[in-house]
Amino acid sequence: MSLGYAEKLSYIEDVGNVGMSEFFDSSHVLQEKIERLAEMIQKSKHLVVFTGAGISTSCGIPDFRGPKGIWTLQREGKPLPEASLPFHRAMPSMTHMALVELEKAGILKFIISQNVDGLHLRSGIPREKLAELHGNSFMEVCPSCGVEYLRDFEVETIGLKETSRRCSDVKCGSKLKDTVLDWEDALPTKEMLPSEKHCRMADVVLCLGTSLQITPACNLPLKCLRGGGKIIIVNLQKTPKDKKASLVIHGFVDKVIAGVMNLLNLRIAPYVRIDLLQVIITQSLSLDERYVNWNLRVVSVHALKAPLPFIKSIEVSFADAQKYKAAVLHDQPFNLKRRTAPAEAFEILLKLNFSDGCGCPSIQINVPVNFKVSSDCFNLDKDLTIRNLKEKAIQDLCCGQNALIERKVILEPKTEVANHAIVTNIKAFNSDSWSNGDVKHPRGFNGIRTSRKRSFGRKRKSRF
Repeated sequence: MSLGYAEKLSYIEDVGNVGMSEFFDSSHVLQEKIERLAEMIQKSKHLVVFTGAGISTSCGIPDFRGPKGIWTLQREGKPLPEASLPFHRAMPSMTHMALVELEKAGILKFIISQNVDGLHLRSGIPREKLAELHGNSFMEVCPSCGVEYLRDFEVETIGLKETSRRCSDVKCGSKLKDTVLDWEDALPTKEMLPSEKHCRMADVVLCLGTSLQITPACNLPLKCLRGGGKIIIVNLQKTPKDKKASLVIHGFVDKVIAGVMNLLNLRIAPYVRIDLLQVIITQSLSLDERYVNWNLRVVSVHALKAPLPFIKSIEVSFADAQKYKAAVLHDQPFNLKRRTAPAEAFEILLKLNFSDGCGCPSIQINVPVNFKVSSDCFNLDKDLTIRNLKEKAIQDLCCGQNALIERKVILEPKTEVANHAIVTNIKAFNSDSWSNGDVKHPRGFNGIRTSRKRSFGRKRKSRF
């Protein structure tokens, strides 16, 4: 998970306090604090959330400074924890998805994140309401025109270096750069300015899963105090800012936020991940006019040479199995060359075998081919198609749904490109399950019972 990111960072002797002890409020105290937090959020006019590594530990991503954090284990000379699944398959937590609902409800105005895991964007938080102070391991940016590209694979570099891809704008074409800061890199102005602005406007800054150690990032929440705002800290370790906070909660972030959502009567929607791929069929010249040579490629929509991390292998077969030879493609780029009679129409059957971390083992896509028919380009309503896929996945409570979202034809050489969207994961959340046992919420605010809704320092320029 974040292990690869930690290994890419340049060496630094002092990473600050590590191995910090964890504290847990008693169930009675935790309940009272959750109710107080829910009331403060409900009454807030400008809520800002400031997040750290602690909101992603339940996603399988190790933190840095906890008892089993990456920096802690490194300092103790112990082996780093094994990743439970590939970094690129990590899914947002209950907290990530709860923040999406708070934003949709008009309560949450802005998120400031110190994480590089990209889970806030994957969860559905609008980019304009998110500052990623330390960058995003899955984001590239064009230094010339400023266009950002969110990838389904981890970008290979950190430290604002050039990557192997270029801006897709034909008027630009500049080399892209990664967005993740190394130790010596300053916090980007583009992310800092809106962060400072919203913290000054905030009446509540809610800090979730962060040790609040590293300046200048950790001082952002303090900017709300001058305007009469309040700081709330939810973290398992004590922080240097606890004395400035109106409320400090020692508990698992997911448990605290689940309790808040129950009290606010807000349902946490499931997370549905949709991945995209391209199927490209290209005709080539043949000396023998009795045949058509053609090439099948299954590639990323991000770039022809970009990886398809969610595909392990592809089994290629044909509807008429007696006439055409099947094949299994194990290596990327996925390529298959064949020749057929020019007048023949046939159907290619692609069985996509997914990599670890996907919610189902495989799906099949059928690709009709007819070299004698000229195909028109068409663009479906991508947003509507993806919305329908998500709704069906939630209704079925399973993944594997797929749909064609774009088809285009290139005349020279004659090529047909089809873009497909596939539901590769679905994760449902039941906030009630976090409330059983230790924390109960028998009443709402003002004595009204709520109905529970089920649903699936050290100075340094920046770092965790």
